[in-house]
Amino acid sequence: MGSAIDNLKTVHEEIAAAAQDAGRDADDITLVAVSKTFGAEHIQPVIDAGQRVFGENRVQEAAGKWPALKQATDGLSLHLIGPLQTNKVKQAVALFDVIQTVDRPKLARALAGEMEKTGLSPSCFIQVNTGEEPQKAGVMPGDVDGFVAECRDRLQLPVAGLMCIPPIGEDPSPHFALLAKFAHRNGLSGLSMGMSADYRTAVLLGATHVRVGSAIFGARDKP
Repeated sequence: MGSAIDNLKTVHEEIAAAAQDAGRDADDITLVAVSKTFGAEHIQPVIDAGQRVFGENRVQEAAGKWPALKQATDGLSLHLIGPLQTNKVKQAVALFDVIQTVDRPKLARALAGEMEKTGLSPSCFIQVNTGEEPQKAGVMPGDVDGFVAECRDRLQLPVAGLMCIPPIGEDPSPHFALLAKFAHRNGLSGLSMGMSADYRTAVLLGATHVRVGSAIFGARDKP
């Protein structure tokens, strides 16, 4: 791996190449640079290089570094890409611009209540468990349409799209295609899919957001 700035350039180039292959405009694809576990000293050079959209998977970790980073640079957008506990909803709504992991009715109700109370309205993606993995969060495929309707129509959440994390070791293509089918059926334009290992495939299959961490920042230290 080179420097994060060199890596960022390479990822943008590969997104552009995949978009061209798919007959798409690369400007329609948002790169979410996943900065989880990396400190502000690693993130700031990437901000200075022009990256404006970042992803974190833990509310507490993000709260420790992002308020200062956001204060220092206008136009940053922060996405929550990890599981959200209902007791962290107040903090998450105040901190994040996008919450990508709405995955159950209790969480949806808590988010709707907090947004109504505060007037804040971070965009929401509904996480779909496309592989129907029992250990993984996400709405089961058979429940997607009903959950979208519950979130968008009854709770009035600002649902922007769908998100998925395909099973490790499987071809991600069928999972990305399934997510795109669900989004189209429900009139949703946002598709958050694809990570460091498969973001090119995701772009070819319609991703509007790709979540890339290690391909930019390098390998993370194991706990």
